[in-house]
Amino acid sequence: MKRKVLTLLMCFLIGYISYSQTGGDNVYEFLNLTHSGLVSSLGGTNVSLQGNNLNLAYHNPALLNAEMNKNLALNYVNYFAGINYGLAMYSRSFSGTGNFAAGLTYLNYGTFTESDPSGVITGSFGAAEYALSLIFSREIDSLFSIGINIKPVLSQLEKYTSFGFAIDLGASWHNKSNMFSAGMVIRNAGYQITTYAGETHQKLPFEIQAGISQRLAHAPFRFSLTLRHLEKFDLTYQYNVASSSENTKVSSGFLENAMRHAILGIELIPHKNFYFCAGYNYQRRRELAIESKTSTAGLSWGFGINTSILNIEFGRATYHLAGSSTNVSLILKPDMFYKRARD
Repeated sequence: MKRKVLTLLMCFLIGYISYSQTGGDNVYEFLNLTHSGLVSSLGGTNVSLQGNNLNLAYHNPALLNAEMNKNLALNYVNYFAGINYGLAMYSRSFSGTGNFAAGLTYLNYGTFTESDPSGVITGSFGAAEYALSLIFSREIDSLFSIGINIKPVLSQLEKYTSFGFAIDLGASWHNKSNMFSAGMVIRNAGYQITTYAGETHQKLPFEIQAGISQRLAHAPFRFSLTLRHLEKFDLTYQYNVASSSENTKVSSGFLENAMRHAILGIELIPHKNFYFCAGYNYQRRRELAIESKTSTAGLSWGFGINTSILNIEFGRATYHLAGSSTNVSLILKPDMFYKRARD
């Protein structure tokens, strides 16, 4: 079984690695947005954390487990310039079969003023994008699990509509006795079925991610390292203006390129019902920080409160001096609530 899984993962990898691209070159970029307050506060991406947090399954479908059975995750993000997005997801587990989850994510760009070529206002229009998440995971043994997330996508920009699909394939390895876990995901392998206005088909934001998490045995800390875009080494986006009509890319060293793949996260867990965490996204800081002024671009922080019937997450991530995103997440456990009501 493990050999078949590895073969399938390699087939997807070989099929996409030759033309994979990073942000700005693809359609459906909203698939890479972070909904969870926890994950946002850890730098924006995490594929290795183990636990009962249903939001983790969106980043790595292999992290969906029986501890998340009958949980409902609700996420809302106040983004920039009137843009907001969110995710709602519910999970069920069946002994001997596996774990299932279904969710809907949306991105609302807000309302825009519509005008004719001469500038006369004729009305208004909206723009939004949606994606379903149909997740299945299964434990291969006590240490290793695999998962898949099938994501039909609908994008509507004014009167133009596009439909496509994406698939995430994930694997997770965890050793509870050593408090160590690792994960790997092939994200957004898919196809744009219909284009907006008859143009050529565009690529999806394909990406390979891997990460590790380690909790200390005698201190209330857990550390995470996540590596993004393993399919492409050079992630630099620095340009010098060579002339009024030509830009030349600045060469970067090995260490600079390597660091742009890394996201660091740390959690302080003094009690099982409370945590505080922070993250550092090096690429985000390098691309969005202003050299003339020190800022917190690339840094993020948050906290969470866990109870038997409800988990609350808050995350705050700084992108630029112009603003930050605020992530609020609720994970409801209706089954536990009804059980308490009966008692």
